[in-house]
Amino acid sequence: MNAISPMPSAAAAPASAGRRTRLVVDAPTRVFHWLFALSFLGAYLTADGERWRLLHVTLGYTLAGLLVFRVLYGLWGPPHARLSLLRRKLAGGPAWLKSLTQGDAPGAVNWRQGQNLLMALAVAGLLLLVLPVTLSGYATYNEWGDFLGGDWVADLHEVMGEAFLWVVLAHLAMIAGLSLLRRKNQALPMLTGRVEGAGPDLVRRKHLGLATLLLLAVLAFWSRAWQQSPSGLISAQAWSSSPSERERHQDKDD
Repeated sequence: MNAISPMPSAAAAPASAGRRTRLVVDAPTRVFHWLFALSFLGAYLTADGERWRLLHVTLGYTLAGLLVFRVLYGLWGPPHARLSLLRRKLAGGPAWLKSLTQGDAPGAVNWRQGQNLLMALAVAGLLLLVLPVTLSGYATYNEWGDFLGGDWVADLHEVMGEAFLWVVLAHLAMIAGLSLLRRKNQALPMLTGRVEGAGPDLVRRKHLGLATLLLLAVLAFWSRAWQQSPSGLISAQAWSSSPSERERHQDKDD
């Protein structure tokens, strides 16, 4: 008699039959992303009032430093982090827009390419806006408006900051929309660096050492700025729990 082979149980299934993940975002890119987001959020929330001014300026300088890192990493970093990838996505924009007018051709419009194009536009907009935001902020902090005639430098800084906010909100809205459309959390790769699915890793090395150096450099800069400030980056008035206490602090200063 021929032996009957038993059916393999689910418990005995090989591990490779389970869900696979692919590494698509390296550690330096993820650390840059979250430091960039944190710095902008903090800078925007501390934009009004003298109490938070030094903290606001420090976070603005952090944005500028992070931009320098991203440009250098995008020029000489690994292939998956190159800014040339972003440029190629943007370069495909005219052809994609042209495909919208060819509605009579079935399947002429690549909607996934359009979604990626919008995301690339948002990322490019955020990177490009850092320069006018930080330069106008530096000029405002050093009161260059007195020499350049009028308050237009401060007004420009405020306008650029608001423009930055709207691009951030558009970026977040697109991530939420794509997550619903594709039924997959599009923000998760910036946390874990991985996406579900079979196939090769797009990132060969995590570059944890460089990510750690970037984080330590930012923390060291914040620590140095705090130590060099006579009363810290946040004045005592900012910790006041009530408007009356703030008024008392202001009266003492006067």
